[in-house]
Amino acid sequence: MMTSPAPRHHTDIAVIGGGPAGLQAALTAGRVRRQVTLFDDGTYRNATVSHMHNVLTHDGTPPADFRAAARRELTAYDTVSVREERVETVERDGTGFRLTTASGDVVSAYAVVLATGVRDELPPVPGLQEVWGDLAAQCPFCHGFEFAGQRIGILGAAAAPHLSALLAPVAGELVVLDEGQALPEGASLDVPRVSARVTAVERHGDGLRLALDDGSTEDVAVLFVVPTLHQSAPFADQLGLERNPSGAVRVDEFGRTSLPGVLAGGDLAHLPAYPMPMASVVQASAAGQIAGNSAIAHLLTR
Repeated sequence: MMTSPAPRHHTDIAVIGGGPAGLQAALTAGRVRRQVTLFDDGTYRNATVSHMHNVLTHDGTPPADFRAAARRELTAYDTVSVREERVETVERDGTGFRLTTASGDVVSAYAVVLATGVRDELPPVPGLQEVWGDLAAQCPFCHGFEFAGQRIGILGAAAAPHLSALLAPVAGELVVLDEGQALPEGASLDVPRVSARVTAVERHGDGLRLALDDGSTEDVAVLFVVPTLHQSAPFADQLGLERNPSGAVRVDEFGRTSLPGVLAGGDLAHLPAYPMPMASVVQASAAGQIAGNSAIAHLLTR
């Protein structure tokens, strides 16, 4: 009979994910001297973004600089360790959890904070991935201001009413490339629409040139796109966590998932009242702090 290898290391709280949510969760737990192990495999949703915005005191800071500063601050806490390694599996183990890393190391923890984020699946338009996070984006709060007064494009009809309303005060001109799709029921749109399908995206001057299947082109300064979100890691499935209709992990107002001892924060999770994760560095950090607090609360019940 085969048995699982015994854990070689133990930690009070395992935090998986080295973005804003995970870094903040580790800091929060470290502040009360709990043993925390933060696993960071170097995968970040905003890896293609040169500067982040809408973050007080860090408006315009490169995300890599933000993470590096957070890592430096964590070194002041002797109960917090950071491992640059990928976690492959998380499973229940008695009253705690067992984590197995890509190197085969086994770590036990009393509580787990999931902060692994999501992966953006973009429409299959050639060239779009290459400009994602730069001249193609999803969030007007993060990317809109820098294109004030210019021609801004919106790809797809489903989110066009919402995005056009947000971007109207920013754009000098708006154009919706609806690709022949109908607007959501009951929605109206007082913005020029182009129904031809976008077949390619390429840099052109300081902006983008969009090739259409009718042979024409459209030039825009930036293109807003709503991606399909997927969990970046398999842990929600491995642990059987409840999901929201969006596919994100369902959490309560304290960051607790459907499995006691497993907390979640950042883009991978949201409250049932939300339609989707609120993608924001500030909100991810706040969710990480809440999850860190709740992980401590879970330890106090042991």
